[in-house]
Amino acid sequence: MSKVPVVALVGRPNVGKSTIFNRLIGERVSIVEDHPGVTRDRIYATGRWIGKEYRLIDTGGIDMSNEPLMNQVRYQADLAMDEADVIVMVTSVREGVTLEDEEVAQRLHRTNKPVVLAINKADNPEQRQMIYDFYTLGLGDPIPISGSHGTGIGDLLDKIVELFPSDSSDTDDDDSIKFSFIGRPNVGKSSLVNAILKEERVIVSNIEGTTREAVDTKFKTADGKEYTMIDTAGIRKKGKVWENTEKYSVMRALSAIERSDIVCMVLDAETGIIEQDKRVAGYAYEAGKGIIIIVNKWDAVDKSNNKFDEFTKEIRKEFQYLRFAPILFVSAKTGQRLNKLPELINMIHENRARRVQSSILNNVVMDAVAMNPTPTDKGRRLKIYYMTQVAINPPTFVVFVNDVELMHFSYERFLENQLRESFYFEGTPVHIITRARS
Repeated sequence: MSKVPVVALVGRPNVGKSTIFNRLIGERVSIVEDHPGVTRDRIYATGRWIGKEYRLIDTGGIDMSNEPLMNQVRYQADLAMDEADVIVMVTSVREGVTLEDEEVAQRLHRTNKPVVLAINKADNPEQRQMIYDFYTLGLGDPIPISGSHGTGIGDLLDKIVELFPSDSSDTDDDDSIKFSFIGRPNVGKSSLVNAILKEERVIVSNIEGTTREAVDTKFKTADGKEYTMIDTAGIRKKGKVWENTEKYSVMRALSAIERSDIVCMVLDAETGIIEQDKRVAGYAYEAGKGIIIIVNKWDAVDKSNNKFDEFTKEIRKEFQYLRFAPILFVSAKTGQRLNKLPELINMIHENRARRVQSSILNNVVMDAVAMNPTPTDKGRRLKIYYMTQVAINPPTFVVFVNDVELMHFSYERFLENQLRESFYFEGTPVHIITRARS
């Protein structure tokens, strides 16, 4: 599993960092799903250039005044620079080299990180000729760009990718099954880690946000299976993300999701489901990971009045887009049902890697069409020619049709359900891509 490089944008205020941020991730196509709770505001973004993926962090403008707010912004920028593999300093050609630019450059020299100097707002040839003064910052060759027009963005990306660490393209030979715990703060993620390991490997506290870093712990079960367990910081709603180091705790949690094969979405049985739980679960769903819904603190809940069935129904109602995910009611305090977690993880790991022969696959598709004929639109009927599996982890299928516009999302969902019933894909998303036959 490769390491995704991290790129941070820093600079004084009003030099166009946010515009450049949008330009750098402009090639990324976000997943759009017809399910509630998937779309969310992001505090980071993922970009791709010449086949290389990277994570991009935007920061506030670094102002050297002593105002409390500016101190916090500088602190956030320092965290981003510490996290980054490559730092892009953004400044503006219109003001030339300012005292603030020089102070930002001094901070960058102390990081000992590779730095790319981007001179923004160089919208015309005359302005691009004015970049030579920026050599005085001592950060190498300045790259003239225009965030608003896109000029020079390709050159900037070429330089960024050139500075990526060598291990960003190395593969991980670790064969262990990697799984992580995610969820809002104080649902008991670290307590679950300790309960599984039967020892205090990570800090456990009732204070929200105690876990700041993603903690990897390897362990082996009695049957010889090897696992890597990744604990993550609690993900708060956007309004609280700027408190202390919370913003970059979220980024590390999302990075942990990307490194995981399977994600355990942890709910609190005492407080029930809140809107933020659905937002957090959407991160794992978009990433295409195997998912288990874990209801923790089940020992503290009154079990009368069919509480188990009621909570299960509520989960299925609120997480409709996770209808494939198994639900496990546990207690980190008593260890209740935690012995079932490795069994579920193994099952989902196998399901995510399952391949289906095209001949068998198309027999299922033909039976599905015979059972439920394809939809029509304005007298034209959808024709399905054939389907083939193109990827695993998660299982991904391409279905070739006469017109992609005729494939209604409800019929695509019907096909997904038929695949699940026939080939047992519990615990993993199934992606269906519709293409017109050429």
